[in-house]
Amino acid sequence: MLALFHDETHTALYEAVFGWAQREIAPNALEWEEAGGFPDELFAKAGQAGILGACYPEALGGGGGDIFHLLAVTEALIRGGKSVGTAVGLGSHAIAVPPIVKLGSPDLKQRVVPGVCAGEKVAALAITEPGVGSDVAALTCKAVRDGDDFIVTGSKTFITSGSRADFVTTAVRTGGPGYGGISLLVIETDTPGFSVGRKLSKMGWWASDTAELHFEACRVPAANLIGPVNHGFAGIVSNFVAERLMLAGMCVAMMALAIEESEAYVRERRAFGRSLDGFQITRHKLAEMSTKEAQARAFVGTVCERYRRREDVMATVAMAKNAAATACLEVCDAAVQLHGGYGYMREYTVERLFRDARLFPIGGGTTEIMNEIIAKSRGYGAR
Repeated sequence: MLALFHDETHTALYEAVFGWAQREIAPNALEWEEAGGFPDELFAKAGQAGILGACYPEALGGGGGDIFHLLAVTEALIRGGKSVGTAVGLGSHAIAVPPIVKLGSPDLKQRVVPGVCAGEKVAALAITEPGVGSDVAALTCKAVRDGDDFIVTGSKTFITSGSRADFVTTAVRTGGPGYGGISLLVIETDTPGFSVGRKLSKMGWWASDTAELHFEACRVPAANLIGPVNHGFAGIVSNFVAERLMLAGMCVAMMALAIEESEAYVRERRAFGRSLDGFQITRHKLAEMSTKEAQARAFVGTVCERYRRREDVMATVAMAKNAAATACLEVCDAAVQLHGGYGYMREYTVERLFRDARLFPIGGGTTEIMNEIIAKSRGYGAR
């Protein structure tokens, strides 16, 4: 399990989702990665299995749960399914739905969340813009109030599940410049004026759908506003904390999988008359990889417990994300090296993991942005 602090419900959920992923994802992992996506019906299967709603209120069609249940699902999907891209695509609602649950009106919650938990609808989060990147305060996608509606115009990019989402939790500018003029708005993708641009080709996470979105005078009901107008940035920041914890947890899961794949390979692969694990250099490399995974697992688990206690962990989460992302890159690189030439072949899981790992120092806030959060929390540069 991913956490230092967990109970039997986390363990049971992990085991159930792991088994489901072994059956439903793992046999198709390579095919879906090469195809650049997985079938839409996988959402329905995951919903029926209770996976998509595992961490959401029972009143909204979920199963309840806390941050450890979320990370149990995440780790089980990655280690059981052996496709980070598929896990990411199935889990796009994990960053799109929480602002609705926390800040949305009762009507908006009922219109969106139960269908997503059931796998009948797909939800995506749209923050990043083509010309803005990490500078969320500079976003330009505009929403102008017109009676009972907002008229939305602008573009978004790098949107996971963007080309097949039914609901898009979207950051829009409803006020003046800076943080204070941002709101969150749920935009239904059958709204006239909404369109999907390019489906983006990525270095890794091939099985996840990532797209550009365009809004051309989309008329969106004001009832789809999440929280008060011009107060969306607080919801974005709160969402970032949980997202970064989830990304750190994904790094831990990937390290565990890379180690498992490497252990199996070195036991069966022979060179110079003995198996590879008969060489001290191989055993020590695996020991180093296991140590890095254990360090990251302990750190992430500790921060998750503090998050569950509702402590202020923004800076500590940034540390955990950076530490886990760095360790993940190192462990996945070592796994490829242990596999030798086979580690460079696309049919081997470690090749995918190596490519997939490169996203984590970028996604959910770059390493540099995380370092700035950490530095500010320590008072560096303050005069």
